[in-house]
Amino acid sequence: MPESMLPAAQIVITVALVAWMTTGFTPLPGRWLRWKMFCRATFTIVQLTGTKDGHTEPVNVYDHLSPGSFILGPPQLQTVLDHLTASGRYDRIDGIGRVLSARGEQPVKVVASRVVL
Repeated sequence: MPESMLPAAQIVITVALVAWMTTGFTPLPGRWLRWKMFCRATFTIVQLTGTKDGHTEPVNVYDHLSPGSFILGPPQLQTVLDHLTASGRYDRIDGIGRVLSARGEQPVKVVASRVVL
């Protein structure tokens, strides 16, 4: 192979690799620069109140997750709610919020410690 072919092949492969990697930032229909990694994530933003023996107080579910956790989908929220009620910390947890995902934003409710979409 001639010496001039090697740099040309490296340039072509590099450009192809960069183009392929850039597709991670390609837009979904109707969107610009939407990163696919975050587009697949589901975030739940809720305001919760827990009731124990008739006394209510705000509940922060992130206090019960591992440090650094910030992506909380409805199944993970339900797991935290199950833990808080099974441990006896609360008799009941209620609240409202929204779920952000690739499908957009949708309302979510927590009624009697159950996540309802």
